[in-house]
Amino acid sequence: MNKKRYGVLGGDLRSIKLAELIKDQGNIVNIYGFGKAEHDINFKEIASKEIASIDELIENADIIIGPLPCSYDNETFNAPYHFEKIYIKEVLKKINKEQLFIAGKLSEEIVSIASSNNVKLFDLLEREEMTVLNAIPTAEGAIQIAMEEMPVTIHGSKVLVLGFGRVGKTLAKMLNGIGAKTYVTARKHSDIAWIKSYGYNGIPLKEVGEHIKNADVIFNTIPHLILDSDMLKKVRKDCLIIDLASKPGGVDFKKAEEYGIKTKWALSLPGKVAPLTAAGILKNTINNIVIEQEG
Repeated sequence: MNKKRYGVLGGDLRSIKLAELIKDQGNIVNIYGFGKAEHDINFKEIASKEIASIDELIENADIIIGPLPCSYDNETFNAPYHFEKIYIKEVLKKINKEQLFIAGKLSEEIVSIASSNNVKLFDLLEREEMTVLNAIPTAEGAIQIAMEEMPVTIHGSKVLVLGFGRVGKTLAKMLNGIGAKTYVTARKHSDIAWIKSYGYNGIPLKEVGEHIKNADVIFNTIPHLILDSDMLKKVRKDCLIIDLASKPGGVDFKKAEEYGIKTKWALSLPGKVAPLTAAGILKNTINNIVIEQEG
């Protein structure tokens, strides 16, 4: 792969580590949107590369890498280490058709903005190699939270995993491996069959209300409201709920608080619990995209 010029724009610890890894490959890397980071992590080596403006970042890049997730409001970039808001429309209109823009979890609104500006856009979360491997630090982070918050061991506990997608599959495997009594829900009959074949207890999603009262900890991976007021009434008060679903989440957190149920909404775990591993996954996925575009 030919050496390229990269601009890393906003993001969390993954983005900072990603910039370092891309630079280590011999590429030119500039970053923008990390002014606050020097107060939180060992940022000395790469902080000097913080470029003066977005315009300069874009002008000196073949590939612009945005955050993962790209945005929480479809108007501004997810840039927790920047002092000001970075507006998506303002950035995308500056990118020319020869450049690549790569970010994660791109909404229809962002895709539409990119399309109207003829921006060549790539969503990291549409890459299978990215999402499958990203499930590993997500699952590990979820288990870490459970270990910190529960008064008992996961071994021997009754755990309920809602959903059998990439994260649900990985999480169930890890939980079962450390001795949890693992129950997994799914909609499809085929998924229930696979769940049972792995040695877990399979529960059709429509029947989850009959089993939820037995759970010591619930992990939700379904990205829409599943634990509503009626369902939460069936949950034990000493049960811990960990929601891994992206916004708006799968739990009515207000009702859970009213009912005295402890909840944790664990977003973007890979960047929090294993930023270097997560950055490596990002780097490899981005390399694949670039190689494919080179033909």
